[in-house]
Amino acid sequence: MSTFIYLITYLSIIVFVSAVIKRIVHYITNPIHVRWELYPVPHEAGRASYGGSYLEDVDWWQKERKISRIGELKVMIPEMLFLKAVWENNRPLWYVTFPFHFGLYLTMGFIGLLIVGAGIELFGGIVGLGAGNLIFSAVGALTNFIGPAGFIMAIIGASGLIYKRITDPGLRNYATFEHFFNLCLFVAIFGVAILTWLFADPTFNMARTFVSNLVTFNFAAIASSLFLLQVLLIMVAIAYIPFTHMSHFFMKYFLYHDIRWGDEPNINTPETDAKIGVVLNYPVTWSASHIAGRGKKTWAEVATFNPAAEPETGKE
Repeated sequence: MSTFIYLITYLSIIVFVSAVIKRIVHYITNPIHVRWELYPVPHEAGRASYGGSYLEDVDWWQKERKISRIGELKVMIPEMLFLKAVWENNRPLWYVTFPFHFGLYLTMGFIGLLIVGAGIELFGGIVGLGAGNLIFSAVGALTNFIGPAGFIMAIIGASGLIYKRITDPGLRNYATFEHFFNLCLFVAIFGVAILTWLFADPTFNMARTFVSNLVTFNFAAIASSLFLLQVLLIMVAIAYIPFTHMSHFFMKYFLYHDIRWGDEPNINTPETDAKIGVVLNYPVTWSASHIAGRGKKTWAEVATFNPAAEPETGKE
């Protein structure tokens, strides 16, 4: 059984990485999107505070743009870590979605600490009490604190989200089977993780050994069936997540940088011109009178048609 779990772990990691790459490539190769033109754009140095942009400048296309990465981080970090937009716009939802997401962040930090701890032990060090090294002891202490804290927060948040999706009409009307399945999967994962911590691996030595074995391709047997179940559930989730809407955890990068904040001027950019040329030749299916496409025109024809100078005839 242990060998099977090791193989499943390798396979899940491969599936996860492959699916993430596929999603990113699919997005990049999609037709160019319509720009949102929403301000403020936080990387506008000196202008973001009042919603301005480089377009205010006379002859802006001849001037160097000033971009502030610090401005982007000031918006991204509170949003990523603390879900600032949910706090401001939907406070009741924040009380359950924040612990869920922050619990996931703590769990990712916990996994990182397991990897660091496994590396220390592979090079002959000792992690935790009695390590004789302040840093090694700190790694053990942080692992023992962050892991359980992440498990507990995530399971509270996931359970709260299930409750909210059942009882809140605004969420219930848009809830699907996938939403409930995903949340129940996380409840199961973190429920088993808590049981494993309490009854099988209270100091996470078994987890560090498992990580060390993965790195060295040592398929040594793991005695605890509860621990093996925990690993199996985690690996199923890792392989599954990129194929669901939960892939927003990495696709949000493109939402922010390419769609919400994508204000790169189209000047001497043949690649962008080619992408625009493709979408301008798509047929227009809108039947609104100011568009009057009805599948018979392309966007290029609609964009260049002047209804005042050339009134359309033969309307349906």
